[in-house]
Amino acid sequence: MNERTETSTHQVVQRYYGTIAISGASSCCGSPAPTDYSQRIGYSPDVLEVLPDGADLGLGCGNPTAFALLKAGETVLDLGSGAGMDVFIAASQVGKNGRVIGVDMTQDMIDRANRNAAKGDFSQVEFRLGLIEDLPVDDDSIDVVISNCVVNLSPDKAQVYQEAFRVLKPGGRLSISDPVRVGEIPPEVLEREDAYCSCIAGAASMAEIHGWLQDAGFAQIRITPKGASDAVINEWNAGVNAGFTPAQAVVSMVIEAVKPVAESSAVIPQMQQE
Repeated sequence: MNERTETSTHQVVQRYYGTIAISGASSCCGSPAPTDYSQRIGYSPDVLEVLPDGADLGLGCGNPTAFALLKAGETVLDLGSGAGMDVFIAASQVGKNGRVIGVDMTQDMIDRANRNAAKGDFSQVEFRLGLIEDLPVDDDSIDVVISNCVVNLSPDKAQVYQEAFRVLKPGGRLSISDPVRVGEIPPEVLEREDAYCSCIAGAASMAEIHGWLQDAGFAQIRITPKGASDAVINEWNAGVNAGFTPAQAVVSMVIEAVKPVAESSAVIPQMQQE
């Protein structure tokens, strides 16, 4: 994937996840997801109960709504919203006076999410077709940006964080779950399309993510390991390379930051060092 253009990378990812959207086959980043997969990555049974059938495709690496501390009436944006799982959970937390927008670049996922929304009483949700590097969202209009195992799939992650900063209101929050690179990934794995689409080859390091967030203007940056993600991550790419153990190189982490209220606000790095 290293030599691919930004356009071709988008096409590869669209094709991969479009197939999942059409089939509805549960797939935790490349391999069939166990029935308890979402509970294993941080979703409680009571949270999952709000979901319409077909919304949980087992594509996450954490639960961003668990640490986003969403409040009633807030406006939330989900980057790479897929079939709508986190959009619907966020909607249940912000209530009828809130609003949740999901953006996804795959039309088949948008179609599936809209069908899922029609199954329940989700009048406060909206799904928009678009790139997370070029969000179809107004400036300073969002209280909280969430995302689950998607930013790593972008060929321009720095631009994703720039866009998140643009659409957030001053004081708005970024709350993301994403795989983060903590070790070496073999070159032959980096070049594989399935390893990229399976959320391994595209993972960035903590230092890279921190730098992109800081350059975008974010403050109160925290990048922390989710904990107990090894077993799940190793399931993602069990067949990619017989000599490669994904969890030795990639860890699921929580990425949090705040858009300062005033431009003069200092960035406060709170990340763990590699």
